[in-house]
Amino acid sequence: MPLIDASGRPLRSLRVSVTDRCNIRCAYCMPEQEYVWLPRHDLLSFEEIERLARVFTTLGVDRVRLTGGEPLLRRNLPDLVSRLASIESLADLALTTNGVLLAPRAADLKRAGLTRVTVSLDTLHADRFRALTRFDAHAQVLAGVAAARETFGTLKLDTVLLRGVNDDEILPMVEYARAHDAEVRFIEYMDVGGATRWSATQVVSREDILAVLRERFGSVEPIVERSSAPAERFRLRDGTTVGIVASTTAPFCRTCDRGRLTADGMWLQCLYATAGLDLRGPLRAGATDADLGALVAQRWTARTDHGAEDRLALHQRTALIPAEELRRNVHLEMHTRGG
Repeated sequence: MPLIDASGRPLRSLRVSVTDRCNIRCAYCMPEQEYVWLPRHDLLSFEEIERLARVFTTLGVDRVRLTGGEPLLRRNLPDLVSRLASIESLADLALTTNGVLLAPRAADLKRAGLTRVTVSLDTLHADRFRALTRFDAHAQVLAGVAAARETFGTLKLDTVLLRGVNDDEILPMVEYARAHDAEVRFIEYMDVGGATRWSATQVVSREDILAVLRERFGSVEPIVERSSAPAERFRLRDGTTVGIVASTTAPFCRTCDRGRLTADGMWLQCLYATAGLDLRGPLRAGATDADLGALVAQRWTARTDHGAEDRLALHQRTALIPAEELRRNVHLEMHTRGG
């Protein structure tokens, strides 16, 4: 049985950041010019990640997603995938990537036991990609999407919408996803971690997205399903499915069953949390699996986090954390804790 927190939410999903490094600089995640990085000797080894994952599965976790930073920057990542895939109680082992390095590595990841892939794709235009990320790698991302489709059969595409930047690509992205056997998930611009230039005026809301879809397709039918996934799913008149992650304007805190493990072993129970539980310290000090499980259980059962709902209730809402504070505490960064 999974652990239950103070609000009745089970612990079922673990997102594991394998590195805080990234090879692009998306405007909504890493808009600053310089960053402070985790010391490399602090990063968990694959053996340590596997051990912690096994501890979490004894407490009810049955889904693991590898994130970053950009997870494909971690050397020999298929070795970690193979280790995690050997955990019999895991029902799903997925990866979220920006796609830049995916094309030559998709087959190895699949052979190692990876179940699913999600690729971040915020625009179909190379010039916009350069403006959004400060890197010229759009062609590599599209090649990664093609490789994921060929290797895994299907995939998800994550598109963060920013008003005045790429909000005119909602319909083209739906068409692109359909052509690549993918499901696009439109994500509201979130005021978390490194979003130091966040503004409510740039948020393209769930209702804005649905209005565009209804104007084009007419009927947009909600898909009713028992799921704690962050995306609400909708079926268009032609049968296409679309997801919307509305964590800014319509938070789903009441069903959140996710914890996040940073690359250096800090476990966070909420994306908006300002502090976490250090698991690397006890792990390297000789704690047993039972000791580690007890630490996790104690923290989760006391969990009361409703971070996105608390943010929504604010009368005046600005960026969550100023840049100078992020430089002092790298664990507050979105690229450190994973999305």
